[in-house]
Amino acid sequence: MMELYLDLISPPCRSVFLFARALRIPFEFKVVDLATGQQYSKEFGDLSIVRKVPVMKDGGFILTESTAILEYLMQKYSGSVADHWFPADLQQRARVNEYFSWQHMNLRTHCSKVFLLRALYQIVMDSEIPKETMDFAVENVKQSLNLLEEKFLQSKPFILGDKISVADVVAIVEIMQPFGTGFDGFEGRPKLIAWRDRVKKELGEKLFEEAHEALMKSSNMPQKLKNSGNFAQLKPILQKLFR
Repeated sequence: MMELYLDLISPPCRSVFLFARALRIPFEFKVVDLATGQQYSKEFGDLSIVRKVPVMKDGGFILTESTAILEYLMQKYSGSVADHWFPADLQQRARVNEYFSWQHMNLRTHCSKVFLLRALYQIVMDSEIPKETMDFAVENVKQSLNLLEEKFLQSKPFILGDKISVADVVAIVEIMQPFGTGFDGFEGRPKLIAWRDRVKKELGEKLFEEAHEALMKSSNMPQKLKNSGNFAQLKPILQKLFR
C-alpha cells in the first residue's frame, strides 16, 4: 500500500491528507513528528534527503512536495477522481497550476510566518515578538487574503467556478494555519467565510475537523519542543526562520 509520511500540524500535509481521505484513496499513514525533530532522524533521512513532509512512497517510487504528490494522486486515480478536482480542460488545469505557483510565496509563506511567530518565537529566540515584526507579518497575510478574494475567488463559489478543486484544498489549509494560534484570517471577510464553509461541506466537516485537530492543540507545541531531546539541535535551525 502507498505510504504517506505526514504531520498534520503542517498545512501541506493536511492538503494531501484531506484530498486522499475525501477521495477514498488508500494509504498507510506514517507519522513524522516535527516538534520532536523526527524529520532529522537517520531513518527519515534515508527516505528523503529533503527532510521535510509530506513524503509519498508508492512501491519503490518516492516523491516529495505536496503539490507534486497531489498531482500524482489525481493522475494515478484519474479513473475514480471526478474531473472537477483537477480538470482535463487545458485552461482550467492551468488555473489550478497558477494558484499552486502563486500560493507558495504568498498565502503559504505569510500564514505560516504568523503561526511560527505566535507559536514558537518566544521559546526559540528567548524574547518577546517585536511589535513591528508581528504587524508586518499580519499585514502580509491580509494582502495575500485580499489577492485570494480578488484574483482567485472573485464572485465564484470555488476558485475554479461552481465546483471544488484541489486548489481550494491547498488554499483552505494555509488560512487555517495561524488560526491554530488564535489569529482568525476569516474575520471580517464574509466572502471567505462562505467559501470556507462550502469547502468544509464538500470535504466533509468531520474529516475537516480531524485533519485540523493537531493544529487546534498547537498551544502545547512549545513545551513539546522544549521537552524533546532534540531541542538544542532544532533551536539554531528554527532561529534562522526569524532572522
